[in-house]
Amino acid sequence: MTHKAGFVSIIGKPNVGKSTLMNALIGEKLSIITPKAQTTRHRILGIVNEEDYQIVFSDTPGIIKPRYGLQDSMMSSVNGALSDADLILFVTDINEEHDENDVLEKIEKTTIPLIVLINKIDNATQGQVEEKMAYWTEKLNPKHVFAISALHQYNLNGIMDTVLDFLPEHPAYYDKEDLTDRNQRFFVSEIIREKIFNNYQKEIPYSTEVVVTAFKEEEKITRISAEIIVERDSQKNILIGKGGSMLKKVGMEARKDIEKFLDQKVFLETFVKVLPDWRSKKNYLKSFGYEN
Repeated sequence: MTHKAGFVSIIGKPNVGKSTLMNALIGEKLSIITPKAQTTRHRILGIVNEEDYQIVFSDTPGIIKPRYGLQDSMMSSVNGALSDADLILFVTDINEEHDENDVLEKIEKTTIPLIVLINKIDNATQGQVEEKMAYWTEKLNPKHVFAISALHQYNLNGIMDTVLDFLPEHPAYYDKEDLTDRNQRFFVSEIIREKIFNNYQKEIPYSTEVVVTAFKEEEKITRISAEIIVERDSQKNILIGKGGSMLKKVGMEARKDIEKFLDQKVFLETFVKVLPDWRSKKNYLKSFGYEN
């Protein structure tokens, strides 16, 4: 029996539904999802295993023109995902106004096979969908164009079948039991960060990093400590809230989701720490696991 395996990179602008798509394709919530743009900061692998194939999907940060060190690192992870891909899934929003020039600059330099996915077609007319499909067919000459709804898992089976057509014959790259290349600590920190994105406005989510400082698994409970990093004292005060109310709310919401993720009771304690200008300092970015 032949075996296929390969890397499939999901790219596009912020907030087009890349993380929702990967979670739907692999059948697990690995990437955090919020209504805010630029939620994803790292390249996250989601692995689909069957007896005769292994698909390694990469969820990537939304492509932007970087303005500081953290965003430089985010774009480096996109470049890495493009360089080792066997197939690119370019996700675009049905409502976008064709201003994806920063994305197109990256795509047009590559010879890797490309599939265009027009997402969020839930409320679109047939005419709008056909217009967008024609536009992208002419613009990029992709191997295929799919109109999809990642949120409602519409037309995703066709994507999986097509992806398999483009994968090379190759042994599995990862153990067939693996779902991702990331460890539990990483996903715990991402769950906490998701709650920060959902509970705070303006610059707070973007100025925040979460570091799991302790992760102790006991027989009946997992004890976790996490630091929430911000850049200024004023942000720390907003994050904590009056009498600690906001930090408590974030902790409660995060603990519930972490318990589901780990399938065990969790004791979670969170602390807020100020590291001035951490998003622009290479030593901090490196210690937080961001690429150079």
